[in-house]
Amino acid sequence: MGKAEMETLVNRQRAFFHTGETPYYAFRKRQLVSLKNMLNKYEKEIYRALKNDLNKSEYEAFTTELGFLHTEIDFALKHLKSWMKPEKTETPVTHKGSKSFIQKEPYGITLVIAPWNYPLHLAIAPVIGAIAAGNTVVLKPSEFTQSTSAILADMIRTTFDASHFTVVEGTKEVSQQLLEQRWDYIFFTGSTNVGKIIMEKASKHLTPVTLELGGKSPAIVDQDAKLDLAAKRIVWGKFTNAGQTCVAPDYVYVH
Repeated sequence: MGKAEMETLVNRQRAFFHTGETPYYAFRKRQLVSLKNMLNKYEKEIYRALKNDLNKSEYEAFTTELGFLHTEIDFALKHLKSWMKPEKTETPVTHKGSKSFIQKEPYGITLVIAPWNYPLHLAIAPVIGAIAAGNTVVLKPSEFTQSTSAILADMIRTTFDASHFTVVEGTKEVSQQLLEQRWDYIFFTGSTNVGKIIMEKASKHLTPVTLELGGKSPAIVDQDAKLDLAAKRIVWGKFTNAGQTCVAPDYVYVH
């Protein structure tokens, strides 16, 4: 996808957002239900893609990726109405005699850049939040998990209107081109170095970001810990997903 095509895509999403359709409860609910149905419909294809990319078994694919998404969608559907309600808040003395509320509004057009270690879950989980909040979404999957990227693109383009939710595939150069566009919110999961680049690009337009970055993850074993259980849990955390998890223990502090 070239620069002109990206600009057209972003403009289409911005125009759709400005129609005022996305903030309505019925619209948000319908899109979340479509997302859940899509994951059910393409479950076997998803398992094959994760097997091709990361050699994940169906059990691990469900327990570490797909199962979480079903739970998160169900949670969003259950609480969506209450999330959308205005919240009462204190009225400042300068406005004495009136009532004050916090009215929640969507940001607008959002960009989600996903990593390779959980290429399904960490792509779709931010999308659930973005759709539930009434935004449009452009998803950029990782170029390192090509099979999962391809099935994401196929099932999303088949299920959703591109003016509301779509996928842009490609290398890091495509990500760089996407970051040249003006977004209303950016969600990135990945390395600290790339996170700094995204923060810098977003700052040009004062675009708010969520950066879920890597770091060190110690395990602490206190003096009253049950050592057999602690060891079992540390090993599980370190080796699940072949150790490619942001909270996989790097070192252990033992009392």
